[in-house]
Amino acid sequence: MTNKNTNTKENKSQKMKKIVSVLTALSIIALTTTVYAANDPLTVINNLSEFIFGLIRAVGIILLGWGVVQVGLSLQSHDPSQRSNGFLTLAGGVIITFAKEILNLIIG
Repeated sequence: MTNKNTNTKENKSQKMKKIVSVLTALSIIALTTTVYAANDPLTVINNLSEFIFGLIRAVGIILLGWGVVQVGLSLQSHDPSQRSNGFLTLAGGVIITFAKEILNLIIG
């Protein structure tokens, strides 16, 4: 009995390692983009800034979705602490999603 359980745990750990390595390889491939050098250094900095803010916006949208799921689950289960966490995640997702616009409003 214990031998079978250890074998299944080892198989699960090997599968998880394979999944993590595949996801790492896919993320490296997905994030690898060709960057062409321009004559104007300011253009290069602006392109890099747009790319970074695009990544930040993607994280914010993921947090927005997770916040909506948390609020929905808390309304279903009548759990006030989960509801507050959901609204905080939702608010954080909004702030992160619109970080560039917020910074532009602050700077002017």
